[in-house]
Amino acid sequence: MTSHAARYLEPFDLDVTLRDAALDEQNRPTRRMLANAAIGMHVEDAYYSVRELREAVSWTHEGEIGGKRKLAAILSNPNGDDFQRCIYFSLAGRSIVEMLDDLMWLEDILEARGRIAGQIHRQKIRPLPLVAPYVADEPDGPVVAATEDFRQGRSWWADPDLQA
Repeated sequence: MTSHAARYLEPFDLDVTLRDAALDEQNRPTRRMLANAAIGMHVEDAYYSVRELREAVSWTHEGEIGGKRKLAAILSNPNGDDFQRCIYFSLAGRSIVEMLDDLMWLEDILEARGRIAGQIHRQKIRPLPLVAPYVADEPDGPVVAATEDFRQGRSWWADPDLQA
């Protein structure tokens, strides 16, 4: 890429897709909340946090051995990630189908964001600084109990879109 072309791209806003998704009235409110929650998050941290959470929710829903333990560990880790808790509780209580669909949607956006970050780095294009949305690296306030035998309520089994 020539320096002339780079001039039009610098500084590149890695959060532009998240900002667009957060403002798009065609997106479900949960997706708009998720996009807002991810703005400013470190590129790799955001992607891997959402991927890990989506896997744990999926495993729990599918009855995989260790799925509930993994989800409880994510939500109860005293040294863990408030971002993951924010994402989870933005979706908690919704149908599991919608929850997983929204998590996969966010995971796809964050994966693409990471790929773009790698491309602009290789092309020596300067990104806009990410402004961390969290003021502390450790959880702030109470965390969920670490028990893996939590009750899975109606949202884990009932999908309102499928009911007649």
